[in-house]
Amino acid sequence: MKIAIYSQNFKKKESTIKTLFDYLLDKAADVFIENQFYRQIDKHFDLKNQYKTFETFQSLDNSFDLLISMGGDGTILRAITYVSNLSIPIIGINTGRLGFLATIQTNQIESALDSIFEGDYKISERSLLCIETKPENKDLIQLNFALNEIAVSRKNTTSMITVHTHLDGEYLTSYWSDGLIVSSPTGSTGYSLSCGGPVISPAAKSFVITPIAPHNLSARPLIIPDDTEIQLKVDGREEFYLISLDSRIATLHNSTIVTIKKADFKIKMIELHSESFIDTLRKKLLWGEDKRN
Repeated sequence: MKIAIYSQNFKKKESTIKTLFDYLLDKAADVFIENQFYRQIDKHFDLKNQYKTFETFQSLDNSFDLLISMGGDGTILRAITYVSNLSIPIIGINTGRLGFLATIQTNQIESALDSIFEGDYKISERSLLCIETKPENKDLIQLNFALNEIAVSRKNTTSMITVHTHLDGEYLTSYWSDGLIVSSPTGSTGYSLSCGGPVISPAAKSFVITPIAPHNLSARPLIIPDDTEIQLKVDGREEFYLISLDSRIATLHNSTIVTIKKADFKIKMIELHSESFIDTLRKKLLWGEDKRN
């Protein structure tokens, strides 16, 4: 099995990394570690001797069978920039906090990988958002997609911005707010949820538009079909505003027209048969937990 490993840092992950590396070494897997992460950990784990069969990667191709992400959900959001439209399944080892995407706990690494090597798992396909801007922005051409959300927000000001919003060419409204989130079902448990948005099942063919601190007091999150084309135009006291695609941020001029729609590819997340989205919701959001006793 050809496996890619990605993480952003190794702090507080030493035992997790060693468990994972020893397991993959024992399985004689073809292991490729992301180049920057490899350089971070090389002097701590004697990679050139103890794990001398492990190689590095700067980009991926469709010869890979699996990408293992070590960190939290944010690490997975960065990992998908390597996977893109290659259909490489992703599994996340959670060394972060909540872990809606990174669901494998550090004490489950060996049992989880046993299941994966035996093919005892299921695939959850996740829809993505993609963006086009007019005029084009060079920072948003190559990596123009997001798994969680695309959001516009104010920059260099405490004043609100106005986000003129059209759906399939029809005027919806102008949100007077700190910004606006367009979220996928996967992202519904992230930024959108913290702004009052609904939880959406990953299999639902929907997106949600969630205003950030709207001054239009009647403005509420809106669920729309995921084949809807969303067009945004921002006005504000400042000439520029921020746009974020998951963890990536760019600056746009107020004259820019932003078009958001569903990407033409999906991300494949590995789920063990012992897991489900409902089970994750219940555990992570403490649904049904009565803390009064």
